[in-house]
Amino acid sequence: MRRVVIGLCGAGVAGMIVASILNANGAALTFGLLTAAAVACLMVATAVAGPASARNLPPDEERAERVERIVRQLVAAGAEEPLVRALVRESVRLGRGGSGEVGAGVHGGRTPRPDQGGI
Repeated sequence: MRRVVIGLCGAGVAGMIVASILNANGAALTFGLLTAAAVACLMVATAVAGPASARNLPPDEERAERVERIVRQLVAAGAEEPLVRALVRESVRLGRGGSGEVGAGVHGGRTPRPDQGGI
């Protein structure tokens, strides 16, 4: 849908330019209004569909491999694997949090001082 709207906008701008050169003010206005309507429809469609449907990106395999490598290193160093995997799951949930505020819900929304030993 984005490509259609971009095409319509390009055609609309070209139509406005040609109509202006030909002193056809009504046609230039019509092309402008059609272009604005196409952009408004795209905005509404994006708002209704949400960001997840706008981009259906595959998972970042390189980052997943790095995380898995770190998990294996921690387990090899003596950490309990279920505990490490639970930490990864909770980290993912924290990253997907709905508040939008960085660090919200972690330590009450504040970063603890290093001398307090909160981390």
